Amino acid sequence: MAQAAPANGTHEVVLNVNDKSNQDSGISVSVPFLQKLVAEFAGTYFMIFAGQAAVVVDKGYDSTVTHPGVSIVWGLVVMVLVYSVGHISGAHFNPAVTLAFASTKRFPLKQVPAYVLVQILASTLASGTLRLIFQGNDHFAGTLVSGTYLQGFVVEFIITFYLMFVISGVATDNRAIGELAGLAVGATVLLNVMFAGPVTGASMNPARSLGPAIVWHKYDGIWVYLLAPVAGAVAGAWVYNIIRYTDKPIREITKSASFLRASKNCGSPQ
Repeated sequence: MAQAAPANGTHEVVLNVNDKSNQDSGISVSVPFLQKLVAEFAGTYFMIFAGQAAVVVDKGYDSTVTHPGVSIVWGLVVMVLVYSVGHISGAHFNPAVTLAFASTKRFPLKQVPAYVLVQILASTLASGTLRLIFQGNDHFAGTLVSGTYLQGFVVEFIITFYLMFVISGVATDNRAIGELAGLAVGATVLLNVMFAGPVTGASMNPARSLGPAIVWHKYDGIWVYLLAPVAGAVAGAWVYNIIRYTDKPIREITKSASFLRASKNCGSPQ
């Protein structure tokens, strides 16, 4: 769900999506597109496998993992994988994140279909692996809305908005501390699962919900998990873009005049 890669002396997280060359060519100059897809597949597979395994084990073994434990597993696996493959693929692991970056022109539009396909395929295979492993305890590892669909839609929209807002801050703003991006994104996922898990399963990710739905043939309320995360992610990315002061690193701002100095000059009499 988000990422890591130093560029031009700054520390950015998530695929260097704001690199102009990526937007023009559609394929990174330094990393072959196929390698990006493999990294995205592996990251999405292991994220879904670990997170859903925690859910299945908790349901099948007398709640030994507990809900806080499930939340921690999701947060940790996201954090670890962001640091592992973020510098290769951007570590989106989530069609909503990919579409949100594409909507703000921070990810090549022509690469979106391949990324989304790989993410859904990885989620489906991870879900299938879990079902094969835990055949004796065939508990659904997907997401279901516990209240009304409207309630579920609103919750998924809000938590995905929150996640994408954080990702945009730590992954696309040169002034952010890039080394902490994985920690920030993982902690956001943990918090969201902690309070929204009992309501919707805290998907935040169409692939996370669609994969197990395909494997278990349970599509109840699937439209909530396909639409709400995408809408929330796009809104979160755009809101951060609106409040972003500048794309320049903070050292460039202070070196070339700074916001405070400019304001002071504007307010002084001519």
